[in-house]
Amino acid sequence: MKLNLERPLLFFDIESTGLNIATDSIIELSFVKVFPDSEERIKTWKVCPWDYAAGAQKHISESASSVNGVHDQDVKDCPKFYEIVDEVVSWLKDSDLAGFNSAKFDLPILAEEIERVREYCHREFDINLHEKRMIDVQTIYHVMEPRNLKAAYRFYCHQDELPNAHTAEADTVATYEVLKGQLDAYPDTLRNDVGFLSNLGGRPKNVDYAGRLVWDSNSQAVISFGKHKGKTAREVYQKEPSYFAWIMQGEFTLDTKRQFALLKEQFDKEKKAEQNRPLSDQETAEAIRMLQGNFQGRLF
Repeated sequence: MKLNLERPLLFFDIESTGLNIATDSIIELSFVKVFPDSEERIKTWKVCPWDYAAGAQKHISESASSVNGVHDQDVKDCPKFYEIVDEVVSWLKDSDLAGFNSAKFDLPILAEEIERVREYCHREFDINLHEKRMIDVQTIYHVMEPRNLKAAYRFYCHQDELPNAHTAEADTVATYEVLKGQLDAYPDTLRNDVGFLSNLGGRPKNVDYAGRLVWDSNSQAVISFGKHKGKTAREVYQKEPSYFAWIMQGEFTLDTKRQFALLKEQFDKEKKAEQNRPLSDQETAEAIRMLQGNFQGRLF
């Protein structure tokens, strides 16, 4: 089934040095960009994983190499992420996103790599991945037929084997094929619409990708760990603003720190606006009554 798109939909997949979003890095990134007219463009980067603080290549863990087949020597001469970030952002900018289990790992580590360039290279980018609509094909699959990508490819694409499994490009192309197969398989349940598909399974609960902040039923950011667990970020900032400074100095992902910083900026703007707001007639009258009650003497 042809995808019903109003804007490009970017499928992506990542291979990395390991599974720790805060400390691991991308070694392979593949995009399949599908346009509303069904044009498709594919771009894959091999990336030298970089430790910005040490100024050296990061080691690919043995467990990661056993899955993706990539070793340190394979990527030592490849560009670092900061050298390709402008091109990566240009692919992302005008697109909705799609991937297989990408909302839990690929998207967070991609955001973290961009944040590292912001932090260490002092670069700014006009992009906010949190604002992107994201279709997680695995979510649809688990709702309809709980399995994994290989089984999804077999089930929806009617082929026994997924060729070149665990290479970023093969997995990305397979994810695109699976989504089209899902739309064909469930025409009465699924809508060929990016907004519907990206919301399947409910609104994302996490404010930041690491889940240190979560949305409550009133769309307030709530702290999900530590001594302030269950309190809104607004409440904590009003009573203990130093907690936000502690977050900035702690061992949290750069994305988590950025979301706390954005909340602080929002709260500061709201406070300033409230301080500069003219008093209402009722507030003015109440202030006058308070002054009259506190003044016992005579003016003249």
